[in-house]
Amino acid sequence: MKVENAVMPTEAQLKGFSENDHGNAISMVNLLKFKEKAEYPEDHEWHGKDMSGAEAYALYSDGVRKIIEGLGGEMRFGGKVERLMLGEVEELWDVVAIAKYPNRQAMFEMMFSPEYAEIAVHREAGLAGQLNIET
Repeated sequence: MKVENAVMPTEAQLKGFSENDHGNAISMVNLLKFKEKAEYPEDHEWHGKDMSGAEAYALYSDGVRKIIEGLGGEMRFGGKVERLMLGEVEELWDVVAIAKYPNRQAMFEMMFSPEYAEIAVHREAGLAGQLNIET
C-alpha cells in the first residue's frame, strides 16, 4: 500500500468529493504531519518567527474549529500519535483529528469562506502533509 501525505487535494479528489453528495453528515479523519519549523511566505507578518509547524497549525486549528461549529459541525477528537500498534508505515503522523460536518456542502462552504482564507496560511506554514479520510 502506497501512502502519500499531501497539503492540498488533487483536482480529481475535489471533483469526486463534490459529486454525488448524499446530504448526510460526514466525519473527516485527519492524519497530520507537521513541519519541524513553520514556513510562512516572505511577505506574511509571521515570516521569520521562531515557531514549530505544530504551533503554526494550532493557530489554524483554533480558527477552523469556530468555522466548523458555525456551520453546525464539531471537532470530535484530537490527539497526539504515540505509537503504531498494528501494521507498518515508514513514518508516523503527529496528530489525529476528527471533524464532523453536517454534510459535504458545509465542508465546501468552510473551505471557500473568507474566514478560512484568512487562517489557511497557518495551516500551510505548519503542515508537512496529511491524509484526510471521509467517513
